[in-house]
Amino acid sequence: MESPMAPARLRVGIISAGRVGTALGEAFAAAGHFVESVYASSPQSAARAADRLPFAKVRGLADVVADSQLIVIAVPDTELADVVRDIADRVKPGVIVTHTAGSHGVGILEPIARSGGIVLATHPAMTFVDSPEDSARLATACFGVTAADEIGDAIAMALVLELGATPIRIAETSRGLYHAALAHGSNNLNALITDAVTALRAAIGGPAGDAAESATVDGGGFGLAEQLLAPLVTASLENVLAQGRSALTGPVARGDVDTVARHLRELSDVHEGIARGYRVLAGRAAAQHDADPALRQLLEAQ
Repeated sequence: MESPMAPARLRVGIISAGRVGTALGEAFAAAGHFVESVYASSPQSAARAADRLPFAKVRGLADVVADSQLIVIAVPDTELADVVRDIADRVKPGVIVTHTAGSHGVGILEPIARSGGIVLATHPAMTFVDSPEDSARLATACFGVTAADEIGDAIAMALVLELGATPIRIAETSRGLYHAALAHGSNNLNALITDAVTALRAAIGGPAGDAAESATVDGGGFGLAEQLLAPLVTASLENVLAQGRSALTGPVARGDVDTVARHLRELSDVHEGIARGYRVLAGRAAAQHDADPALRQLLEAQ
């Protein structure tokens, strides 16, 4: 029998069984909630739900809404308004409805609030790769939380804490900036690392492109660029998060104009786009560190 001090267990419905919704379904189930129904909009998402949420029934949108005390809308930002419109009149008073879209607060859920729903925005600041590890990562994540009132705020905080994650309040008017900052720091990191790997592969392969097999003692030429970058990037990320911009090392930190100029030439030979990316990011670093004017002029040149 459930202890009278235990938090209330809710019947949870997930809309829909994408990467985020599935991970949250797993996490809410692990926290003791009853994830009973899930909406799947494609055969792929239905298969994902069957595999990772076997305790939940794949049901129509109306049925998920009708039978749930907590509705988690985990659809792309661009689809959220359409889903809200479709379910607003079906939400019963007192039902908790939260969405996971980073760029929206609770304003977009206003039609549901008018029906008596308790509306929340709980965005997990985490990347999802369609793996069972996704739900485990939620316990190390922060959630950007926005609510319409104190009651909603308390509910949102409690739900996120139950998942083992950390809730951080984001004002309704700041959701756009919040999402832009996260995208810049995480999604654009993907582009940065992809460019660095491309340039490293060219360097390891040599001018003829066939030197990778002889680049190591054992003759293994696969994944060498990634092996080179991984410890350096990991240490750099840890350092900047702990020490801020003072953790910067390398030619920009030293004001080494000649080396930076050579970098730009070498990267241009691989791909002009990689050189442009280097110029922009190195220019930001130079500005943040009030670098030598000659270096800043080099990086700001078109």
